[in-house]
Amino acid sequence: MKKIKFQRHDRFEKQIKKLIRKYRSLEEDLEIVKKYAIEAFHIENKDNEAVELVPKFDRKTVQIYKIKKFACKALKGKGVRSGIRVIYAFYPEKFEAEFLEIYFKEKHNTDMDYDFARKYLEANFTP
Repeated sequence: MKKIKFQRHDRFEKQIKKLIRKYRSLEEDLEIVKKYAIEAFHIENKDNEAVELVPKFDRKTVQIYKIKKFACKALKGKGVRSGIRVIYAFYPEKFEAEFLEIYFKEKHNTDMDYDFARKYLEANFTP
């Protein structure tokens, strides 16, 4: 069975360190997301509606995805509607994923950093 190799961008590392102070279960929750959302989506082709492709960030060699259904044990009673969002880049040819961002969606105007994603694609996209 194929396995996805996971990496973390420096930006992700800084964000998770900040969030982990408040949500202690994040590292454990992230392991669950790797297996039951990311690997299920990319390896087993199971769409449990947790992972979605970010429009306009789809290249042949790399795509950027957003995980909207992230169950955080530290947020009891919320289930997959915890408000935690994870952005990652997936390299289908190499079967690698790099976590780019993690944030807590507090308000309706809280969203991923599209400029960062655009710059990431420009830096890592080879035609």
